[in-house]
Amino acid sequence: MSARYSDIPKPIRSGIVIVDPLRGTPQRIIVLQFNPDSLERSLAPQTAGAEGAGDRTEALRLKGPAVETWKFTAEIDATDQLDVPAPEGIHPHLAALEMLVNPTSAQLRTLEALAAAGTLEITPIEAPLTLFTWGNKRVLPVRLTELAITEDAFDVELNPIRASLSIGLRVLTVSDLPTGHRGYELYLAHLAQKERLAASVANGRLATLGLNGGGGL
Repeated sequence: MSARYSDIPKPIRSGIVIVDPLRGTPQRIIVLQFNPDSLERSLAPQTAGAEGAGDRTEALRLKGPAVETWKFTAEIDATDQLDVPAPEGIHPHLAALEMLVNPTSAQLRTLEALAAAGTLEITPIEAPLTLFTWGNKRVLPVRLTELAITEDAFDVELNPIRASLSIGLRVLTVSDLPTGHRGYELYLAHLAQKERLAASVANGRLATLGLNGGGGL
């Protein structure tokens, strides 16, 4: 008996969640229209000793979590959702992503007013906490490091209706966030999840590597 189309489970979408760092409540949820076909991930260990410094006592020490970056390409296509009205094309979708790297106009006016009042020390604007989600096993506090947009098609009013986005993210760890920050705790939860997954891998045997277990092995 063949499965009905309605019985086929819908794939989970990846996306970005903007969270109030104090209350932990989602302020905006950006669901990617299509899951990227591939992810490029890079992890650079934070070693204690400087490269080539010659301090043999520091060779195996780590200062903190690895610096992890993600890169992927996302697609937005209004023509794939003809049942959804899009009088402005994909302008709103692009604007939602672009606001991840921009302060609001109200915040800029506040800074302008503080400067005009002669305030000597003006604290830089704090952005909301940004989470990247790739299923329930990868919920990461991140900072957007790259957003390159290629708009491929437009409607008669020059609203973009299809675009390709190159997105770069840097995972925020306990080395980046203060103790007690919600992103700090979310990173620790992500790391604990990774530890659990690593522990589930069956341990190999030395004999498989051609080692007999002698000499400390």
